[in-house]
Amino acid sequence: MQERKIPKDLDCGMGMIMEIIGGKWKPCLIYNISQGHNRPGQLQKLNPKASRRVLYQQLKELEDYGIIERIVYPVAPPKVEYFLTGLGNSLLPVINAMDNWGTQYLDNPGITPVLNSELHGTFVKE
Repeated sequence: MQERKIPKDLDCGMGMIMEIIGGKWKPCLIYNISQGHNRPGQLQKLNPKASRRVLYQQLKELEDYGIIERIVYPVAPPKVEYFLTGLGNSLLPVINAMDNWGTQYLDNPGITPVLNSELHGTFVKE
């Protein structure tokens, strides 16, 4: 990662997780990789609005934090695959909760999504 002129203030958990998974495509990349989409071309097809440069940059940042592992196979042409690390797998409940909340909101924008394990899939009317 590049050195910043003004250091980031990462003295709380929310700041830390936003540093790691904050970014337009990072949660999507973590989710896609967890679903078995490991190749850069697959990730590009699943996120067509993201430029290759941005996807590569966000994959690199996730790799720098130890969330994903990049494996380059010594074949011609080079083959690259990404995999979640143990640390990356520990983020899946967070990513899945975000996905569930977003899906519930898309389905019923006027109703508050509920992410309680006992009430999963139900809504609260405001």
